Amino acid sequence: MITCFVLDDEPHAIEVLTHYIAQTPYLTLIGTGQNPLEVLPRLNEEAPDLLFTDINMPGLSGIELVKSLRSRTKIILCSAHTEFAAEGFELEVIDYLLKPIRFPRFVQAAQRAFNSIGTPNLQHPIPLEEDYIYIKTEQKGKLHKINLVDIEYIEGRRNYVALHYNDHVIMALLNMKDLEERLPSRHFIRIHKSHIVPIRFITGIEGNIIHLKDNSVKFVLGDTYKQAFIEKMQTKLML
Repeated sequence: MITCFVLDDEPHAIEVLTHYIAQTPYLTLIGTGQNPLEVLPRLNEEAPDLLFTDINMPGLSGIELVKSLRSRTKIILCSAHTEFAAEGFELEVIDYLLKPIRFPRFVQAAQRAFNSIGTPNLQHPIPLEEDYIYIKTEQKGKLHKINLVDIEYIEGRRNYVALHYNDHVIMALLNMKDLEERLPSRHFIRIHKSHIVPIRFITGIEGNIIHLKDNSVKFVLGDTYKQAFIEKMQTKLML
């Protein structure tokens, strides 16, 4: 689990994030606070994996607090204003959430935190059968859960990606690079600018042609991704 702390001088903002964290299986809340000067020593002592912090607070701003942290705690900034975004990202924060924070946007930030932090309290990664992602659909405010084990392949289509799973297709307004970074590299590999495939579904390699599943699906291996693909496959090569 990723341990989280929420810092905000507004009780309602804390309530919202507390509720969102409770709905996210890989996050666990270990504390909240409203006064940054009082919270800073605790953060340095307990070193939570992830801190959600407001920026405009009395005594010490969120930006100043982040600069004062001695721990390796990752940061997600939360603010009703956009003017601090550039300074925030100079501090290498994971994300910048604009208030009022909606749950789909929170999930996106949480997934970025998961990809950055992983699961520090687990000795082994989550099994593929138990791992999943949420995809924002065309219907406003609706998220679609997809189990990673069900993904057959992913196809880039201009500004969208098409996720093929269980003989279904869902379209999502994402780009291939972001999705590639969020998927576990031990299970998925990008073979072309337009294709990401599950390694376990690769059934054969014929020159630059990649065969999937029962050989009914074939993709071309792009030159840009060839070297990384070969290196990955060599770990399974028997001569």
